[in-house]
Amino acid sequence: MGTVTMAGVAAHFGRDIDRTLAKLPGIITQAREKGVDLLVLPDATIGGYLLELEHPSQDADSAPRSVDLDGPEIASVIAMAGGMTVCFGVAERASVDGAEVRFNTAVCVTGDGILGTHRKVHLPLGESGIYRAGDEFAAFDTPVGRLGMLIDFDKTFPESARSLALDGAEILACLCAWPASVTDRSDRIRNDRQAHLFDLYDCARAAENQVYLVSSNQTGVMGGLRFLGQAKVVDPAGEIIAKTWAKGGLAIAEADVRASRARARRSLNHLEQRAEHAYRLTTS
Repeated sequence: MGTVTMAGVAAHFGRDIDRTLAKLPGIITQAREKGVDLLVLPDATIGGYLLELEHPSQDADSAPRSVDLDGPEIASVIAMAGGMTVCFGVAERASVDGAEVRFNTAVCVTGDGILGTHRKVHLPLGESGIYRAGDEFAAFDTPVGRLGMLIDFDKTFPESARSLALDGAEILACLCAWPASVTDRSDRIRNDRQAHLFDLYDCARAAENQVYLVSSNQTGVMGGLRFLGQAKVVDPAGEIIAKTWAKGGLAIAEADVRASRARARRSLNHLEQRAEHAYRLTTS
């Protein structure tokens, strides 16, 4: 695999899918010109996120428009990707037991097609009224190494990233539509409680699993939500090595992922030194 150039994207993507598909070539071209091998776009890149969290409308005009994984929208991104590995979020339309449902899904592609998908497992607040929850965390092979994907609230739970690391993930791609606090707003985003947690979880998940983590996020405002930005790349020691802060842009970092991961685990290998017999995985 050698050296990999990774980039997390902070950008605004709304309901207008045609506008998004017109915007993406510029972002992907910019990344390609900077030598990016892995580009991680936000959650809900295609179709946008919810307008509010506690009681989101299920009206067809308000909810994100769902798309088929074999539909033209995904095919458009595949065509743009070329040799780059690109992760992006969609509202996936699927059939479960004969009923049409919507999943909040991360998709990873190259120009050769879909490499892997992840359906968001942890649905906060009103998301469960809009999306069906996924049921697994699984890593998969890509040109940049073995990759695992998380979607925003998933990273709040250590077990999510740990499951991917145990499945051999060398890089975690965390796609987010993570808003500022809706109950305790701050005038400055960097002082917001959710901004602190957003960074904290990124750094903790990378450090505890000794992997690279590429975190993307939406920016701007959608409905009643103001998004944080703060795309970043975190190394296996939990250090942020590239970040966009609240504005849109690319957080880009280059690393020999395999060598860095091996160096981080040389004396203290967290995965090998677990004491599974001592852990409680369920409440009593």
